[in-house]
Amino acid sequence: MPSNVSLAERRAALLHAAAKVGHNVTSILDTGRLLEQTVDIICDEFGFYYAGVFLIDEADSEAGRRWVVLRAGRGDAGAAMVAERYKLEVNGRSMIGAATGMGSAIIALDVGEEPVHFKNPHLPDTRSEMALPLIVGEKTIGALTVQSTEEAVFSDDDITALQAMADQLAIAINNARLYSQNRQLLARARRRTRLLEAAAEVGRETASILDLDELLARMVDIICDAYGFYYAGVFLVEPDAEDPDRQWAVLRAGRGEMGAAMVAEGHKLEVGGHSMIGAAAGMQGALIALDVGDEPEHFKNPHLPDTRSEMALPLVVGDADGGVCLLGTVTVQSTEEGAFSDDDITSLQAMANHLAVAIRNAQLLKELEAAHAELVRTKTYEALATATLEAIHWIGNKALPITAGVERLLEDLDRLPPTEPERLESMREDLEMIADSAALIVSVQEHLIGPAREEQPRPGLAEDVVKDAAVATVIPVEMISYTVAPDLPLVRADTTQLGRVFGYVLQNAVEAVEGADEKRITVEVTPVDDFVAIRIADTGPGIPEEDLDKIWAVFYTTKGAQHAGLGLSAALQVLKQIEGQIMAANGPEGGAVFEVLVPVYDGPLPEATLPSKKKVLLIDDDDAWSRFATAALKDAGNKVTRSADGRAKLATFDLILMDAVLERADSRAVLEQVAAEGAGAKTLVVASGLRVEEAMALIQLGARDVVLKPYTAAALAEIVG
Repeated sequence: MPSNVSLAERRAALLHAAAKVGHNVTSILDTGRLLEQTVDIICDEFGFYYAGVFLIDEADSEAGRRWVVLRAGRGDAGAAMVAERYKLEVNGRSMIGAATGMGSAIIALDVGEEPVHFKNPHLPDTRSEMALPLIVGEKTIGALTVQSTEEAVFSDDDITALQAMADQLAIAINNARLYSQNRQLLARARRRTRLLEAAAEVGRETASILDLDELLARMVDIICDAYGFYYAGVFLVEPDAEDPDRQWAVLRAGRGEMGAAMVAEGHKLEVGGHSMIGAAAGMQGALIALDVGDEPEHFKNPHLPDTRSEMALPLVVGDADGGVCLLGTVTVQSTEEGAFSDDDITSLQAMANHLAVAIRNAQLLKELEAAHAELVRTKTYEALATATLEAIHWIGNKALPITAGVERLLEDLDRLPPTEPERLESMREDLEMIADSAALIVSVQEHLIGPAREEQPRPGLAEDVVKDAAVATVIPVEMISYTVAPDLPLVRADTTQLGRVFGYVLQNAVEAVEGADEKRITVEVTPVDDFVAIRIADTGPGIPEEDLDKIWAVFYTTKGAQHAGLGLSAALQVLKQIEGQIMAANGPEGGAVFEVLVPVYDGPLPEATLPSKKKVLLIDDDDAWSRFATAALKDAGNKVTRSADGRAKLATFDLILMDAVLERADSRAVLEQVAAEGAGAKTLVVASGLRVEEAMALIQLGARDVVLKPYTAAALAEIVG
């Protein structure tokens, strides 16, 4: 037992050493350096064999278990334990664990006899140990261990002096932590300020660029220069050409040679797919990959081998309905791991929003310029067409008396005595030439003025009208093919005039393929927004690019003097009257493609009361109209038989409905046969297009009547009731 003087001297020395430790550590604000110097100062000032500092690791906590991890230790032994992340359980069977759990100091005078001492192979010479909790306020943050090679070197009186030193150390650790946190917050604030300044710079730079291609190319350079990124790319969303439910993010601009190479090869990623860009576009939210090697949504791009972290940001703008419209995505990439944080999303999304607005402005300007060009083109054609039609109308009216006069003169010639036969024949030839010229003028008038005499638009089946037009144009069955979407809506049109339109376009296609190695015409009928689109494509030579805008003008033709150049002008006029459209282009594999857009019928369909218990024969092909008529009549309780050529026991039927256009039979010959069997009086001929001359000819062949083909149950009831 030491004397009172020796005990007082020891306590004074401990307090002096504790004060010196506290003075040294309070000036160190770097946590790592603080802990490393602390263990050295404690051992040097107190003469201990070993000292170590443990801190509680909240991130390493499990359900019901917490750990203190060695953050600094004296000498090689301490360094080895720090390297292997040496840790002890709070409240576990160790001096440190117990002191941390209880929040009070523990002394082991002889470690061999202590039940809570952890036998540490790195510190074989330890004979006595003191564990001191590190407490700030009411929170225990860790523990300090001091160890000696002598037994019973510590006493309870030592706790006061050493705990004072531990309390100062705890405060110093807490201060260093707070200082580090404040520095991190300040660095984050400075980084955010820099990013926001860069976003504002991007906004200023892009606001004045209204050409979309120039804007996108400039964007990626501005982003990389302003933010110091390795790479930036801008993707715009485009629909899949074949699958309307699928969308692609297509690279439109990329930084440097790697970006140019990817744009050239048509680099694209599926929206909602397994890529950063696709996922960000699909969820319309930003995504961060801190280490692209570990990210399942990162697309491994051979053009960008140095990318280590990436952020993908959606480009969205508000729409007219108060929602958002996805334009695309922007990718920013860095050669450093962990280059982005969640805080960066706010700043960089502000930049992306600037870009989205600039892109939308450029798109709207492009759309406005296209609409203005179309308006100018339309007004020009309208002015030309109006002037031309007025002139043709005047000339046509003047030609009619010429035709009548020539007919009278020819009749007079026939009554003259044949005293000078050669002279009379010459006069006859001259008069016939005049008659042919007048007839040509009247024909031109009919082509151009005829469409103006339009019936009231009514519901119709576009696929039936176009097929009738193809048969009437006498296109061989093996030359033409059809692709028709299911459940097509009815269109609103005068089907007679609509048949004219299809006839003009199909005749052009027939003439286009005359000299082609492969003579093929395809017709595709599909819904597009509020229209039904009819695309007619051929395998001909196509239309010269410089003529694509000229072909709609009256009398303009690329096929020589034998063609009047009237059909497409008339087609344009017909479609304008029903608020439809017609466009021409060259197909990607050659040939011309005409697209006719006919408005969908959106009016009411009246109730229909069809007769029942009738035997009805349909003389028609297996086409859209015959299927409609069969279903409607059968639903009303009638028995319906279809025949493609009229070969049936006609006497057994109450009513015969015959299509005026038959694909595999001569409709006039069929009607003559029907009339010959005495069934003409119960035969109605239906036609998608009604021309007076044709109707009169069919009636003369024996039909009871010729009527417009009904495309609704109510219209069908009117003709069969």
